[in-house]
Amino acid sequence: MKIGVSAYSFSRLMNSKGFTLFDAIKYAKEIGCDAIEFTELQVPPGKTIQDFAGELRAACTEAGLSISCYAVSADFLNNPKGGQAEAERIKGAVDIARILGAACMRHDASWGIKDETPAGCRTYRDAVRLIAPAIRAVTEYAAPLGIRTTCENHGFFFQDSSRMEELVLAVAHPNFGLLVDIGNFLCADEPVLHALTTVMPYAVHIHAKDFLWKSGTGKRPDDSWFSTRGGDFLRGTILGHGVVPAAQALSFIRNSGYNGTISLEFEGLEEPLDAIRRGIAVLKA
Repeated sequence: MKIGVSAYSFSRLMNSKGFTLFDAIKYAKEIGCDAIEFTELQVPPGKTIQDFAGELRAACTEAGLSISCYAVSADFLNNPKGGQAEAERIKGAVDIARILGAACMRHDASWGIKDETPAGCRTYRDAVRLIAPAIRAVTEYAAPLGIRTTCENHGFFFQDSSRMEELVLAVAHPNFGLLVDIGNFLCADEPVLHALTTVMPYAVHIHAKDFLWKSGTGKRPDDSWFSTRGGDFLRGTILGHGVVPAAQALSFIRNSGYNGTISLEFEGLEEPLDAIRRGIAVLKA
C-alpha cells in the first residue's frame, strides 16, 4: 500500500497564511508520503484549470509523488437541470483528473432531500434510484481514460455503509466504487469496524481520519464540535489521538486485500503541519 495525504488537510494554512498546493507537495515529500490528492482546484488568476492541473502534475513528478485522487463536489439529485446535466458537468472534472494523472476521482452523490428535490423522492432509496443512471454515465465516460470514479461516505445523507453499498449496487458498473473514509462512519453513528466489513469489497481509495467524541447527553462544548446524525458530538483531531480505532481499521483494510493508497485527511484544530506529520507517522507505524 502507498501512504498519502489529502491537500484538503492544509486548507487552514492556504486560507490564512498564503500556503500553496506547491508548498503542500513539498511538505508531503519531506514527511515521507508516496502520494498526494487534490480537491476541487482553486485556480490562480490568469491561469486555466487545465494549465494549473498540468503544473501540479509536473511538480508532483519532480517530487516523486503520485497523484492518488481528484475530488470534486456534486449533487446528482438537486441539480435544477437534472441528474444528466450534473453528469455532463462532472465529466469535465474527469478530464481534469486525466490531466493530473490521477487514477481515481471522487464526486459526491447528493447532499440530501431539499425543497427543489424532484417530486416523489422521499427517502435515500428513492434518491439512489434517481441518481444511479447519471453516476453510471460519469463512470462510463471515465473508464476508457483509466480513471476509477467513486463516491465517499460523507455528507450525512450518503454516509452509512449500507447506503453506500446500495448506491454501488444500483450504479452496477465495474469502474465505480467507493472512497472509504474510516472516520466518517462516526458521523452517522456507525461503528467503524462494522462498517468496513460492508464497504471494503467496493473500496477504490481510503481516507484515514480521526475524531474526538462527546455524548449528546451533554451540551456541545463550542462551535468547533459538530453534531452526528443521532446527536452526539465530534471534533477532528490528529490520527491516533481520537476514538477511531485506527490500528484495527488499518489492519482490517490490509487483511481485506486492499493494495491502493491510504490518504491522511486532517480536520482538527491542532497546528496543521505538525498534525499532518504526526498522522503520517501513525499511518506508517
